[in-house]
Amino acid sequence: MKYINSTHFTHGQADRLGVLITNLGTPEQPTKAALKPYLKEFLSDPRVVEVPRLIWWFVLNGVILNFRPGRSAKAYSTVWTDEGSPLMAITKAQHAALAEKCREKYGDDVVVDFAMRYGQPSVASAIDRMLSQGVRKLVVLPLYPQYCASTTASTFDAVAADFTRRRWMPELRFVTHYNDEPAYIEALAASVRQHWKENGKADLLVMSYHGIPKRYLTNGDPYHCECHKTSRLLAESLDLKSDEYMTTFQSRFGREEWLQPYTDETMKGLPGKGVRSVQVLCPGFSADCLETIEEIGEENKDYFMEAGGKRFEYIPALNDSPAHIDTLMTLIERNLQGWQASAQNRKREALAKALGADK
Repeated sequence: MKYINSTHFTHGQADRLGVLITNLGTPEQPTKAALKPYLKEFLSDPRVVEVPRLIWWFVLNGVILNFRPGRSAKAYSTVWTDEGSPLMAITKAQHAALAEKCREKYGDDVVVDFAMRYGQPSVASAIDRMLSQGVRKLVVLPLYPQYCASTTASTFDAVAADFTRRRWMPELRFVTHYNDEPAYIEALAASVRQHWKENGKADLLVMSYHGIPKRYLTNGDPYHCECHKTSRLLAESLDLKSDEYMTTFQSRFGREEWLQPYTDETMKGLPGKGVRSVQVLCPGFSADCLETIEEIGEENKDYFMEAGGKRFEYIPALNDSPAHIDTLMTLIERNLQGWQASAQNRKREALAKALGADK
């Protein structure tokens, strides 16, 4: 195997610590041409679609990629901004805020970067940038509060795949979840309280999470349980009774059963049960994106209102709010504990030069 060698490495280079935040990803443009490679990369991941590879190859390339890119492009075009997709713009803002916080606390000893699991900037490119700046110890923080093999473990796969090609791989700490982190729960609760203060309470608070096939749960994935724990802790923080909130799952595709209750079917049925007003929060999304802005804020709103509902409100994700940045900093600080940039750089440089190293 040919290993990746750092062209920027010198034996006297200062060792630094690194923090890499990641999210799912986004196409580069809201066009069919841009959606096709993005969806192909995403849906080719065996963590995302657990179907025998040969069968899935024919389904993906023969059917899905001929129809879905056009439909997805139309949806993306409704949420696209001058800064690109909302997910990209918000992730950049999160990165900038965290970089500033780390600079205030750690000076130049900590490098902060961001990557997308699918699309650009890739995990591999971010790691390469960080190692070229002297990062020898790395914290990876996927911005998925609830662990799921389809998201969190897939991110680890990308990091591990990159490391297999590195001559010098850094020490690694990987944050697998923070679904019950007190600061995260309080940040969610504060956002709901602020919405209530400005708009009043609704009949029901719906906590909608991205769905996964039910068989992933039966095969041992803890995602379903972690979502419900987040909902329970948030409800307790808000002093909600059991009939004042519910947990649902959105964004399913295909014919097999996914985690239930489904968000869309719930919205269609609530008015018939006497629920006239709902507020929807998506605790599993660290940044607003197509699935929250368009799917919840528009599509599911239409389902609810057309079924007889009178008031529908989407409560935005935590995004780059100060409370969210403080939550992420809590996780970062915890995982950087015990790590320090090496004080042995000069000794290493002198020894290397004595042995004939030219840099």
